[in-house]
Parts: sequence; C-alpha cells; structure tokens
Amino acid sequence: MKKIFLILLLGILLSQGSVAKTKPSVDDVIKSSFTGVNTIDPKQIILTKKQFSQVQSSAKAAVRTKIYRYYDIKSKTKRLGYAVLIARKVRGKKATVLYAFDNCGTLKFTEIMAFGEPPEYIPSKTWMSQLQNKNSSTKLTVGKDIPTISGSTLSARSITEGARVARAIYEMVLK
Repeated sequence: MKKIFLILLLGILLSQGSVAKTKPSVDDVIKSSFTGVNTIDPKQIILTKKQFSQVQSSAKAAVRTKIYRYYDIKSKTKRLGYAVLIARKVRGKKATVLYAFDNCGTLKFTEIMAFGEPPEYIPSKTWMSQLQNKNSSTKLTVGKDIPTISGSTLSARSITEGARVARAIYEMVLK
C-alpha cells in the first residue's frame, strides 16, 4: 500500500513539473497596459545607416541589428503609442523583451516575452516594475538609475540597455 501511494505521489509531482508555463501574447500584454486599444498593427522597420548610428549613439549601447519588430497601438480615433520588441544576448542566449511607449515617450511597461537563459536569471516582477512609467529624460543606467540584481547583473544590464535602444528607436524613427 505504501509503495502504491509513493508511486502515485511521485507521478503527480513529476506530471506537475512538466506543465509548461505559457507567456502571454503581445496583444494580451499591450491590451492590459493601454486602455481603449482597438488595433495593434505589427510592423517591421529596417534602420538606415544614419538611423542605426543615431540609435546606437543615443542609446549608449551596442546595437547589433538594423531590423526590428514594432507594434502601432491605436484606439478607434487615435494612436495610443508604440511597442518595440528587442532581442539581446544576456550570456550565451537571447532574451526578447517588449517595451511600450505612450505618445509622450514615457516607457509604460516592459515585458519579457522569451528568455533563453536559466529561469533563476529572470528578473523579478518587482525589479521589472522599476522600468514602468519612466519618462524620456530618465537615463536608465544599471547601478545608477536602476538597481542591479544580485546574481542577475547581466540580465539587468541587457534589459536596461534594451530599454535605451527601444527608446532611441521610438525617438529617432517612430515618433
């Protein structure tokens, strides 16, 4: 009887560990952060050489690609803002983060959409919330404006550099 109970318990524990956690879709994340969203138009941009230089200079971060996916967020009557997907290498694998801006250039939110590194390196919701509602004059520098994360410094640096790149794309190209 004890063996059957242990086997059942082990089976339950193993089956729960294999349940995949799904991330919300881009549409779900945007709709939960902007009110009155009617359409979210996915678009792609290829930066010119001049735009690439301007973005890299403004962001004060290495920019490794000229191709970006962004989303034009609209209500029925007006544009509400833009969201930019940035994929950056953290250690050996990429993290893809969605950065959304309102019409004033305020960084409304950041959401990790994909994270290839081990889960212990994912920044907490509390840390991620520090990037919410940052106006365009905030420098977004890890260790100065944004605290580091013990054990996840590279993740914190990658996400904040991505925020600066996304803001530069918004300011230089989309606005």
